[in-house]
Amino acid sequence: MYYLRPLLISLSAATALAVTSTSTAEITSITGCHTHRTDIYCIDGNGLEVSVSATATPTSGVPAKYTGCHSHGSETYCMDTDGNEALIVEEEADHTDTEHEESEHSHSHEESEGEAKTNCHFHAGVEHCVGEGESEESSHESCGIQTRGYNVPLRIGTLFVVLVTGAIGVFAPIVLLKLPFAAVNAVFSTVIKQFGTGIILATAFVHLYTHANLMFTNECMGELDYEATTSAIVMAGIFLAFLFEYIGHRVIAARESKECTKETHETPHKDAPPPQATLAHLGHSHGAPHDPTKPDTKFSVLVMEAGVIFHSILIGLTLVVAGDSFYKTLLVVIVFHQFFEGLALGARIATLPGAILPSKAIMAGIFALITPIGMAIGLGVLHTFNGNEKSTLVALGTLDALSAGILVWVGVVDMWARDWVIEGGEMLNANLTKVLTGGLSLVTGLVLMGLLGKWA
Repeated sequence: MYYLRPLLISLSAATALAVTSTSTAEITSITGCHTHRTDIYCIDGNGLEVSVSATATPTSGVPAKYTGCHSHGSETYCMDTDGNEALIVEEEADHTDTEHEESEHSHSHEESEGEAKTNCHFHAGVEHCVGEGESEESSHESCGIQTRGYNVPLRIGTLFVVLVTGAIGVFAPIVLLKLPFAAVNAVFSTVIKQFGTGIILATAFVHLYTHANLMFTNECMGELDYEATTSAIVMAGIFLAFLFEYIGHRVIAARESKECTKETHETPHKDAPPPQATLAHLGHSHGAPHDPTKPDTKFSVLVMEAGVIFHSILIGLTLVVAGDSFYKTLLVVIVFHQFFEGLALGARIATLPGAILPSKAIMAGIFALITPIGMAIGLGVLHTFNGNEKSTLVALGTLDALSAGILVWVGVVDMWARDWVIEGGEMLNANLTKVLTGGLSLVTGLVLMGLLGKWA
């Protein structure tokens, strides 16, 4: 027995080695192959699912099994029926990679969505974001009343800021043109009037037209049967402005003619004075007959103020119902907007004949008050206002588009063309210095108000 002991030990070691080798032997084939979407999965010899990273698919389609499995370093490869090698990857590692890729995709999607939502702005309580940050489902949910945090004391305080800013803007040209400095007043008048023309034009096209189009193309509005709705309403505003001025000038001309005829019959004396008070009240030069090529200035300013007033009410509402995250930025933009628009209107009011009180002061005062009134309305409906409701979108879009049309007429016809290309305009035959000064002021107004359109 003593001599047999080493032989028994050797046989035991050999048996153990054989068992170990068998248990750790590499797989020679994988079976039960199937697909999940575009990926191929099979079952190895240990009953575990593995994925197959095939560089080519056999002509007969996905094979039921792969054979001839072998290792290259730490990687395992098997052969399909056409003799193509395929990398075999354990399921657990594959899922880990997939989860990692999905995590990265989700993270990048959140980042891209966040980036898209950072470029947002408010128009009448409606948050508009550039990009595809929201799904269709979330966009439909956003058509209801939005729950936001509102700092009411801040809004009440800034109401007076807007009031003071608008008042300074509209009254400054009226007061400054009364100063006893003829040369300075002439230059100041040219700069402010042409700057104001640029402001009105940019307000009409960049602000009002854009705002109206945003309302009518809002997802909560639904699909419009007539795609040119915004343009059609702007055109209607242009026509209404034209019609109001045309009828007004015809009425004034008829009244003047009647007054002059009556005065001629009643006072045949050579030195009888003309009806000064009537002519002055109508906004004409004293004693001058009505010239159809030069429409009444006061009518033009009244039409201009009507368009500005409609817009200013919406401006005040827009500011108040905007979320706190954007309120301070929008406030700065609105303050500049009101100041520039006040300068534009005030410069035209200042050129009207007559004293500041009461007519000019009333016109200027209405502009200064109208935006704070809009803000007060916004404060009253702060928690119930839904800027995404269809009827609200229609109302706001229509007012914006009509205001745009009115200001297009006033800006292009009564201000730009009348000053620069219509016979009798102050810039038509002006000297080069005045032309350059006025032209630069006009372009500055266009650029500055156009730039503000980035945020409001």
